Amino acid sequence: MMKTPKYGKVLFACFLAAVTLVATSAQAVEDETKYRLGEESLVNAGTDSGFSGTEQITKDDVHWGWQLGNFYVNGFTRVAESDGVPVFLKNVGDEVALWFELEQDIDRINDNESLTVAEDRDGWDQKFQVEQQNFGRGMLIVKHTDHSNESKTTLYSNFLEANASTTAATQIELFEEGDYEVALDYELRTPRFDVFGWKPSYKHTGYQISFEFAVRNGNSMVFPFDVTTGAELTNSAVTSNGFRLDLAKSRYLDIDIKREVLNDSRDGLIEDIRFNKPARDGSQYVEEGTYTITASNRYTEQYTVKMIYVGTDDVLKAHAATGMPIEDINDLLAEGALISEDGSLIPVSGPAVEAAPEAAEGPEESFTDPVIDGDQNTPAGAVSHEAAYVVKNQMRTPYLLIGIFACAALVGTVVAFQRKRKLGEVNAASQDGES
Repeated sequence: MMKTPKYGKVLFACFLAAVTLVATSAQAVEDETKYRLGEESLVNAGTDSGFSGTEQITKDDVHWGWQLGNFYVNGFTRVAESDGVPVFLKNVGDEVALWFELEQDIDRINDNESLTVAEDRDGWDQKFQVEQQNFGRGMLIVKHTDHSNESKTTLYSNFLEANASTTAATQIELFEEGDYEVALDYELRTPRFDVFGWKPSYKHTGYQISFEFAVRNGNSMVFPFDVTTGAELTNSAVTSNGFRLDLAKSRYLDIDIKREVLNDSRDGLIEDIRFNKPARDGSQYVEEGTYTITASNRYTEQYTVKMIYVGTDDVLKAHAATGMPIEDINDLLAEGALISEDGSLIPVSGPAVEAAPEAAEGPEESFTDPVIDGDQNTPAGAVSHEAAYVVKNQMRTPYLLIGIFACAALVGTVVAFQRKRKLGEVNAASQDGES
């Protein structure tokens, strides 16, 4: 029977192409979601100074020309900037994480056995007020400050020896909303003298890599709940009980609330001049009136507006539900129109005026778009792709699947053709044998 090795080669080539496509696409996605931090922050922190020194690395420094490792953040949807500090914005399902990639063998830095990361047995940190203790071979410090200005500092002693690896990135922590300060303190050890391998004493010098970043939720949603029933109130809702605000853990939204009441002639609203102010999570409002709630996100320029009516007045109920001017509502009522339970207007003739849609929102659809350099629709404060690649994994997934299916289809076609060819050869051989 005649062999067809060339089809086997084609099949193998297709297989390699599929594997390469998957690996390349996965690597591209991984690279594009990384934001590196602290790359230019390395300083010579001195010796026994609590890592308070800030000397720049010069050509005479043993740390000149190389990096111990790199920090990066991933798992976010967009990155903005506030006062020079990167702000990572996340959506539901995002997990913002900090990673570290060790580039050096801490026992033989730059393949030099005389240059190592030392164990700092009596280290302390002046800035973070970390008391004197055994830092081990590198102390990683992570300080988190929440929306109420409460701070918590987490210490990872002996970080470089116990956690970091030159073969894989180390995930340090997952982050929720807040402001973060990070520092990696470590000492390098070099011999003071080296006489034919005899090293009677060593010099220890401290170094520090440090950076700051913030994490914020990317939405602009605020949720009013009935204070008595606990039910969520949608836009244009009516309640006689009052409501409370829930920010759903988005602690950094700007929330403003305005209360309006009927004027003396009951043909229009007047604003309560004592009640146009910022609001906070958990605030309750029970006085009668029409409340306009505006929630805005300063990092994405999104906003959401909701109107809630508290009370039992039918005119205000209809105004909140339909958005119609009070004067027009009064005109319809004079003609015999009725106001339903949800505030909709049922005129004597003509179609009913239904309650307004769920919510009035800002340009939220733009939030999940990638940041593109030069894009006129990019919100103020967004960082261009030259500073950070922030394309979400999902955006690559369709192209990845298309490539996989295309390669699979090609492989299947080759296999089917090869089988058909072999079957033809077998039939031909059988016919030759019979003859």
